[in-house]
Amino acid sequence: METTLRNMTAVLALSPLGSLAVATGVAAVGKFAEHGDIGAPAIAGSVSYDESLQEYRLGGAGANVWATSDQFHFAWNKMKGDFILRARFEFVGQGVDAHRKLGWMVRATLDADSAYADACAHGDGLTSLQFRRGKGAVTEQIELPLKGGDVIQLERRGRDYIFSCARYGEPFVSATLRDVDLGDEVYAGLFLCSHDATVKEHAIVRDVRIIKPARPGFQAYRDFIGSQLEILHVFNGRLTALYQSAEPFEAPNWMHDGKTLIWNVSGAGPNKGLLRTFDRTTGAVSPLDTGIATHNNNDHVLSFDGTMLAISNNDPAFGGKSAIYTVPATGGPAKLITAQSPSYLHGWSPDGQWLVFTGIRDGDTEIYKIPSAGGGEIRLTDGPGMSDGPEYSPDGRHIYFNSTRSGRMQLWRMKPDGSEPEQLTNDEFNNWFPHLSPDGKWIVFISYGQDVAPESHPYYQHVYLRLMPAGGGPARVIAYVYGGQGTMNVPSWSPDGTRIAFVSNSDFAAK
Repeated sequence: METTLRNMTAVLALSPLGSLAVATGVAAVGKFAEHGDIGAPAIAGSVSYDESLQEYRLGGAGANVWATSDQFHFAWNKMKGDFILRARFEFVGQGVDAHRKLGWMVRATLDADSAYADACAHGDGLTSLQFRRGKGAVTEQIELPLKGGDVIQLERRGRDYIFSCARYGEPFVSATLRDVDLGDEVYAGLFLCSHDATVKEHAIVRDVRIIKPARPGFQAYRDFIGSQLEILHVFNGRLTALYQSAEPFEAPNWMHDGKTLIWNVSGAGPNKGLLRTFDRTTGAVSPLDTGIATHNNNDHVLSFDGTMLAISNNDPAFGGKSAIYTVPATGGPAKLITAQSPSYLHGWSPDGQWLVFTGIRDGDTEIYKIPSAGGGEIRLTDGPGMSDGPEYSPDGRHIYFNSTRSGRMQLWRMKPDGSEPEQLTNDEFNNWFPHLSPDGKWIVFISYGQDVAPESHPYYQHVYLRLMPAGGGPARVIAYVYGGQGTMNVPSWSPDGTRIAFVSNSDFAAK
């Protein structure tokens, strides 16, 4: 049922600037603790949440969010410290005023003349970062060189606010507002303003993510934050959050029943290195027996027939370095396959006879294959730079991988014997871990920005998941993610080839 604010209690005393303060909101809706009208618009706003679709429907009136005083509808949480707010936004209908506004807002108070920063889309397609530096000050604006953006992200880092916006499928365009003091505890959330006091506009907001990033000064691979399992329909963009935990987990892959996923527990807790299964229908998390291999990292891959699981285990017998084992897909005794380490598993051949992996030998990171029953390893790459992330195509004709041999980390493929290497991407991103769809037509991969070293794929970064044809061609963004290491290390397509599973990150324990 839609919750509508009709009789919000307000402070009726006007300030010298004519601002009307709001005393309270109403009950929680979805992820937001309260919602209500700011600045006493003539028509009450509203918000509802459809849990089955994980989307919000906003209704808002109000003369404007501008100048020295605002009127709009707001759904908010009180938040402290740094955070990232992201969602996809859509106005309902053509609307009345081209300047109606929709997006994320952070306010110092709920007063109509409060200092604030917002990231918004206008009805005419304008995207801008609007802000008021102090109570009662005149609104200022930074316009983005982007029209029609529907993915809106607002990030707070200290006293800086970063607005990133994209048309879904494209990379972000960003602008930064420096040194605005809104206080440590702020009101942060969704807003809608009709820009016409006589009209109530409506909007749909989906894929809402409220993220607490890793704290400044965290120690990589020593300090960890929580994880969230997400499922994305690759071809229609429908995104669903299924499960979250303060105990970090990584690298979900899909069993052949279409309902069970496998991940590894990471972090620094007592369960680090164990594998778990997740039942999508019940939400149940269960242990997966891997015998003596109990220090597993995020390289675990099912065979094409779904009967076996190959894993990478940070093996005490190898001084804690990674070695490859196989176990039955439903769990059981682990069999050691590799005699040398570090060896990081990435794929099976379609006939189940070979495993392909990344090996570090004498400081050189290259791609190898080895019989799945055990035996001698065969080196497949010998080029400059680092090669990693190998995976067989479903028809067995190619091995896909990522390499820095041309400079940045880019996607390549080669014949199964290592011959005829072919570069597939050549863009401004560092591209990792190509995963082939079950029909062999598409690749999903993870893309880091240029601020990350090409040889590195760290935790807790802004990354994209992108889709491109298996033979190369234009790549488009299919997910905007705070994640990185552990987000999508292993083949993660659903058996029917329509969805992928991945992990995003947030500090769920943070206040």
